[in-house]
Amino acid sequence: PESNTKQPTLYTMQSHTVNINAFSPVIPFTQPTRRRNRQFRNDWEGVKPRIYFHRWIQLAYLSLLALLSDWVCFSLAAAPEAFEEYYEGHSSSNLIDIFLFTNVASSFLVTDVVAKYGMQRTMQFASALMSCGCWLRSGFGLLFDSPEITTLVPYSCVVLGTVLVGAAQPFFQCTPPLLSAQWFASDERATSTAIALNFNQIGIATAFLVGGCMATSVEGLQKYNALIAILSTILMIGTFCQFQELPSFPPSTSELEKLMDGKKEPPFFVSARTFFTTPGFTRPLIAFICSIAVTNIVGAFIGEIMARGGITKKFHVAIVGAAFEIAIVIGGIVIGGYVDRTKKYKRITLIALLISIIFLIPLGFTNHAVGKSPVLLITGLIGLGFMVGPIQPINAELAVDVTYPGDETAVESIQQIGGNLVSALLVPIAERASRSDYNILPSVSILASDMRGDIALLMVLTLLTFFYYRGFNAPLRRTIADRNDDEVREQGVEMLSQVHSEDHEMGKLLLDNEVQPHDYHDDSPQLLVI
Repeated sequence: PESNTKQPTLYTMQSHTVNINAFSPVIPFTQPTRRRNRQFRNDWEGVKPRIYFHRWIQLAYLSLLALLSDWVCFSLAAAPEAFEEYYEGHSSSNLIDIFLFTNVASSFLVTDVVAKYGMQRTMQFASALMSCGCWLRSGFGLLFDSPEITTLVPYSCVVLGTVLVGAAQPFFQCTPPLLSAQWFASDERATSTAIALNFNQIGIATAFLVGGCMATSVEGLQKYNALIAILSTILMIGTFCQFQELPSFPPSTSELEKLMDGKKEPPFFVSARTFFTTPGFTRPLIAFICSIAVTNIVGAFIGEIMARGGITKKFHVAIVGAAFEIAIVIGGIVIGGYVDRTKKYKRITLIALLISIIFLIPLGFTNHAVGKSPVLLITGLIGLGFMVGPIQPINAELAVDVTYPGDETAVESIQQIGGNLVSALLVPIAERASRSDYNILPSVSILASDMRGDIALLMVLTLLTFFYYRGFNAPLRRTIADRNDDEVREQGVEMLSQVHSEDHEMGKLLLDNEVQPHDYHDDSPQLLVI
């Protein structure tokens, strides 16, 4: 950037330093005192945020790693018969539970590992861990078995491989907000987070389509697992070769402010205690948990749900299941893009929750006079995916916004822990509830209907989340810090009424060139303290 002052040549996040210009004087980055911090601000005066094309390569690798991890998790959801026949006494749904509980345990480690080793090394390690898990599940029987004999690995190897992939997945699922903050502009973050967080749904869709076609026999199951292992190896090699640590310059004013502040991120449990005392954090957390629980449970029991509408052929179930997962991704991109432009986190989330309840009804409701309705069920399923899926990335970004300048990875780790833990606990409850039918107006022949227990459970969960979420009222701290970014200033008029629902002074900060966030002190409770 053009400036008369000496420009720094370091982009430092946490404990990692990158020299971007070996020919310019390097400013050593240490823990700053207030005086040194003031000098850093003078040094960075005139620096403008920049974005780089490589951000899309970073996003592609993180998204593909998430895709493959959930493909493994739900690899047998569409066709469990061959697996359960070969491994007699073992259910494919048990593997999903093992995967989710391992995911929860590993999520506690993500924040501290990323803080110590950085994004690049962490992604490389996690991709290698996932590849090892895929090969444990697959084995090398495809190469060494005779044409007449097909053998699969022992069940203990399947479990161990599932544990390794489950342990690797949080490193892909908890880091999208951090990647968005470090690489994407302030009007791109919700969209990029939506792509990375929801791309695992494409993995589930792939499991429905590919698994539904290949995993129908022992021979097919062997080839299916080998295919996943080979793809995981290719993706691991690409991650080692192309995934980078940081861009040369930060992409937004808020990230630049964090850079100049120079504070080291605290350990995960310290961050967690701070977040739970931060106004506005718990409501995005509950909304995120609700969304991930609904999508996981519907995805896990997609075959049974389809049968309620008369759709029983495996290929048709796979197609509809894939459409549901793709709708989640498309909804995240479309609705997430709108939230990027308007910052209407609360309004959009409330609308999405209400519409999701409506779309849940056809998945468990049957009118006896009308009978099974495949069209209504498919419409409800795709509509549900489009509306409930975006709630996750929108509220991941909202939680990061209200806790700024907190650790983005810690925020997402808490949300993933909550979401996957609740999902793992609800899967057996929903399975039992699906066997219950609640009759509605049985004495009135035209209106006589029934509602399945699992969908009733999800509707109650979503409705309770809606009423709790209505109480959200907190300042968008990161949006305030980004008020001088060009893309944010272009939204000024709309932002004026959206940044804070009760106090328009928060919106005015976005348009006030004279007010700087570091001019405020601890006695200003509603303002961000830099």
